[in-house]
Amino acid sequence: MDNQLIYAALLPERVSWFILGPILGLLTAAFFLVMNQPLGASGAYTQTLNFLRRNGYRVIWRIWYFVGMALGGVIVTQFLQDSRGFRTGFDAFSAASPRWLVIPVIFIGSVLIGYGAKVAGGCTSGHGICGVAQRSKSSIVATCTFMSSAIIVTGAIRLISGGNL
Repeated sequence: MDNQLIYAALLPERVSWFILGPILGLLTAAFFLVMNQPLGASGAYTQTLNFLRRNGYRVIWRIWYFVGMALGGVIVTQFLQDSRGFRTGFDAFSAASPRWLVIPVIFIGSVLIGYGAKVAGGCTSGHGICGVAQRSKSSIVATCTFMSSAIIVTGAIRLISGGNL
């Protein structure tokens, strides 16, 4: 049997929001009930860095969570696609822009995301899912800021690119 068929059977291309949303909500609630900890990506990243540096507070399950996110991204982008060749996730941007622009924009964007997660005390998943579920005022404000910024920047990119991105 073809590997693509096996992958497609195990991981369909898209699962409906009304299935994954409640599952994510239940997972978040279960983590609060069982572990009394939020399920956020930037926390997992920090724990993994602490583990690699051998200093600071670290929880092993968060390290495996981070490794799973990274490996899952590689598996989906590199093996579960129809076309061959290395993919970065920025294919539309790379196709519409010269490489001399793509690399610094992605780098600067990554630095700004990391800085924003540090200043905000968490990332979009931590604030948007866990913080809002805890009715944290700062998480609600942070999530509104993330979402409004995303809408404005997406609209600006669509205007600048003429709808190509």
